[in-house]
This record gives sequence, C-alpha cells and structure tokens, in this order.
Amino acid sequence: MFRATIVGVGSYLPSDVLANEDLEGMVETTDEWIFSRTGIRERRRVAEGEATSDMAAAAGAAALGDAGVTPDDVDLLIVATSTPDMLFPSAACLAQAKLGLTCPAYDVNAACTGFVYALQAATAMIESGRARTILVVGADTLTRFVDFTDRTTCVLFGDGAGAVVLEASDEPGVLAIELGADGTVADMLSIPAGGSAAPCTAANVGDRRNTITMNGPEVFKFAVRATPDIIVSAAAAAGIEPADIDWIVPHQANQRIIDAVSERLSIPAERVFSHVVRVGNTSAASIPLALDELYTSGRLSPGDALALVGFGAGMTWGAAIVRWTATRRQQGG
Repeated sequence: MFRATIVGVGSYLPSDVLANEDLEGMVETTDEWIFSRTGIRERRRVAEGEATSDMAAAAGAAALGDAGVTPDDVDLLIVATSTPDMLFPSAACLAQAKLGLTCPAYDVNAACTGFVYALQAATAMIESGRARTILVVGADTLTRFVDFTDRTTCVLFGDGAGAVVLEASDEPGVLAIELGADGTVADMLSIPAGGSAAPCTAANVGDRRNTITMNGPEVFKFAVRATPDIIVSAAAAAGIEPADIDWIVPHQANQRIIDAVSERLSIPAERVFSHVVRVGNTSAASIPLALDELYTSGRLSPGDALALVGFGAGMTWGAAIVRWTATRRQQGG
C-alpha cells in the first residue's frame, strides 16, 4: 500500500502587523489584559485587495518550491478555509489559477480543525492510489470577520496561510489521523449571518451578526478536554505512546490552552511548539504555519514523531501523527 509523506512545507503571513497597542486605540483593552489572557502580542492583517486565495497561493507556491515539485506534478489541491473569497467559486479554484495548476481543487471547511481534516482526505487519496502528489493548504482571513468593538474576540484572530506537499511513498509518513465533530454545540463559536439561514442583510450587518461570536469559557473547557484526548487516540492508532511524540504542533488559539494540553499529557512545554504570541489565531492556517516555522528553525529531524492537533467551530477536533521526512530546505536544496 502507498503511504503519504510530507515532502515540502510553505507559509505566508501578510506584512501588516496589528499589535496589542494598536488595538488599545480601537477597543477598550490593554496590552497587559490581552497578553495575560491569551499570550498574544501581535497578529497579521491582510492588505486592501488581498484575499484568502492570494495567501493560499503564496503558501502553496512556497511549499511546491520546497518540495521541488512543479505545478504539472500536482494531482489535487485541497484548501482548508472558513473564510473563502466568496461563497463560490471555492478559494481552492481561485488559488489553483494563481498557482498555474490544472488539477482538481476543492475547499474543506472544518474551521480551525480544517487543516487536519484536509490532511486526512489527502492521505486517503494517496493511500488508495488515486493520487501521488497533493498540495494541502490552510488559509484564513479572519480579520475581515471580527467585530472590532468586541474585545473578547477581536484580540484573538489574525490572517495567514500554510501549506504542505504530500507524496506517495513506500515509507510511512502520516501514521494515523483521528477526527471528531459535535454539531450539538455549534453555537459555541460561529458567524451567525451570511449563509442560507440568515442572509447578509442590512439588518444583520447592522447587528454585527456577520462577525465572529464565541462563548469563550465553554470553548476553553472544550479545547483542554478534547485536544489531549484526541492526541492519545491518534497516538494509539499509530501504535505509539504520547511520551514517544517528539513535537506537538497545536492549533495556535490561546497560550493558556497550549499550556493546559502540555500539562494534561505530561509532555514538557519545550516539546509543544508555540508562536501564538506573534501570529494569534489564524484558524485553518494555524497548524501548517506553526509547522513551517518549526521546520525552518532546524529543530525537526528525520524520524521525529509529530502530533498535529486542532479544534474549532462545529465543534470539530482532530489530530494527525506524522513521522517527519522532509529535509530539503534544511539541507539548502
């Protein structure tokens, strides 16, 4: 049976930095209040005229270049996002054109867990023999969907994109993926208006129902319970123990959640990657962005076991156990 392995990684962050001090002039908050509750100091914001598909294409191009893969080699493009440029066509189709690809392309929406969901779909395609090379991108433009009068949400979110290239291999790379969803608690985190249930009318926009609403305490409790549990399940499916994991690469939602996961699994904090202080919560982009920084920093070695884990609106959650194989960029190739 073919196995899916990561052979390239790439990322993109907009140049505009939105620091906590900037938010102090927009909403009633302070740098100390934000940092003490979230661990975030700054996040990135797209420029005027820049959209999710632009970031997806930039991160995808970087990943293809890192893998040494040409557009003609790509059999499938999957973009995980909950903030596409428009309802249709998909962000994947728009990014496909910008990348010069000719393969099938589609979006996956599992909010902040979207990258793990997309990774499972790509892995299954490779393992079945239906594709050999797949580009998986996580990209979100959340600053366009936050209410900058709500200090409980606007301080959390930023924009960005991350991508990986998966290739068929005889050697195992993606060892196991476990996913979960519970739609009975969908109201914990949502954008109520803008879809078929509540179109984006003037009244809904006036009431800011087209922006992110969140029950922060309940999301926190959900995350610190679901995230460690799904890592344990995925590790068992991969035939390893949580203690065998070299790196946890979690969704960068909140430093307090990341710390709680480390504590619950008794895994040292130095093996749980975090850069939330500089990027905030970038939703589906969060995990591949973190993975790319960990990779380019030279801290990953071939054979390392990684747990890529996320949670998000839906509610959704998921974890992938990956044996690291990509070495090209660290070798200067």
